[in-house]
Amino acid sequence: MNELTTGFPILTLLTVLPLVGAAIALFSGKHARFVALVSALVSLAVAILIWMRLPIDGSIGMVEHAAWVPSLGIEYHLGVDGLGALMLVLSAIITLMSIDAVQREHHNPGLFFCLVLILESGLFGSFTALNFFHWFMYWELSLIPAFFLIKLWGGQRRGSAATQFFVYTMAGSVALLVSFLAVFLSTGSMNFIKLAQLASTGALEQMVTAHLGPVTMWLAIGVLAGFAVKVPLMPFHTWLPEAYAEAPSPVTMLLTGAMSKMGVYGLIRIALPLFGHQISQIRTPLLVLAATTVVMGAWAAAAQKDLKRVFAYSSVNHLGYCLLGIFALAVPAASHAAQASQAAALNGVILQMFNHGITAAALFWFIAMIQMRTGGHRGIEDFGGLRKPAPVFAGLMGIALFSSLGLPGLNGFVGEFLIFRGVFPLAWVAATVSILGLLITAAVILTVIQKVFTGPVAPHCTNFPDLHYGERMALAPVIGLMFLIGLLPQLIVDSVNPTVINLLAHWRF
Repeated sequence: MNELTTGFPILTLLTVLPLVGAAIALFSGKHARFVALVSALVSLAVAILIWMRLPIDGSIGMVEHAAWVPSLGIEYHLGVDGLGALMLVLSAIITLMSIDAVQREHHNPGLFFCLVLILESGLFGSFTALNFFHWFMYWELSLIPAFFLIKLWGGQRRGSAATQFFVYTMAGSVALLVSFLAVFLSTGSMNFIKLAQLASTGALEQMVTAHLGPVTMWLAIGVLAGFAVKVPLMPFHTWLPEAYAEAPSPVTMLLTGAMSKMGVYGLIRIALPLFGHQISQIRTPLLVLAATTVVMGAWAAAAQKDLKRVFAYSSVNHLGYCLLGIFALAVPAASHAAQASQAAALNGVILQMFNHGITAAALFWFIAMIQMRTGGHRGIEDFGGLRKPAPVFAGLMGIALFSSLGLPGLNGFVGEFLIFRGVFPLAWVAATVSILGLLITAAVILTVIQKVFTGPVAPHCTNFPDLHYGERMALAPVIGLMFLIGLLPQLIVDSVNPTVINLLAHWRF
């Protein structure tokens, strides 16, 4: 894969900006939220600038490359293509939304916003690093602040939720580390680009076999396991509902909107380029797990009575579509039609990552507003008739709910449509089974709308305040983005498609 080097270290700047903001916020006391907002806005501006300066041929651009510890294959190596740049923009948007959702944080606001900005830096580093050592540092860096944000500011069961989150994610990290140590011992390199080139010719598997024996498949499974926990793929998902439910809603926004995308990104950036051939060999069981994630995630959401748990399991369902598209395209393309299906599926996956991040974060933002207005209530049966005292709130949250449902004209529809457009010709059985997930999701969303917004007004909701001017202005860009991408998806697809073509051209299945 080609790389285009740049003179100005803009990716390093983007990664450092949140750390500077974190240091200032830590000692800013009651002004910490303002400092965090300014830092997040500047980071978003830089991320958009990076997106606008992408190479038009889909290659990796804005590369920063310097020797770090050459004897150990460690390099300071950064770069982004359409995939990486889109994830930078998403991370910046979600962080800004999360900070804006924190209306009042009494308990040590300086530390809270410091940890949020450190987490943002970890996200930026994970989406720009092209050397495993460098990438792994940021992968782990994002884990630490997330753990403390849940542990220190979460709900009544925050201790067990934070521990479960940490143990599961750390276990996945260990699997990744062991697999890559084996790859390094066999090749002497941790460079993602170089390793992908070796894998595309079959040389990577030959080198691993020559040094360690026939263990390449086990290395692929280790890498898959590491990313499966993060997405998550069933049955590695059990940490997620507890963490999402117990974390403060602004932190849940970060977990579902940005951190879960690290797993999908890793599958596209690392697992498929390096172990595409091995993944194609176990494609059928992986498709079974992906379809199970889609259907059972939606089914579990239907059984929940807590709004945060409903949308926690709904996130599992929606990210299951990404897994379905990734595993379905892992097959040799013998015709132009098959190649077109692969491209459609991968475009859909990348678009779904962005769209789900925006929509899911918005839904948890609305839940945070509900909790703040009702003294912590978030059970589906706790409400009713909210559209009467708060019509604007009901209308805007309704748009986000219909986006999650996949209504045509909103952003949630386009990614799912492209995924199924690509998956049906490649794996029609898995696609057909996964359609059940769409139907169950529709039932779940409509049930939430019916229980929360229609019917008689619950006694404690008669004075439910509608959105004030500041909240409407904060939500307006998010809702506008849902319509913009839903009606003009080419704004993203046209920039991402060259990267998709470039990636598929270099993968070996």
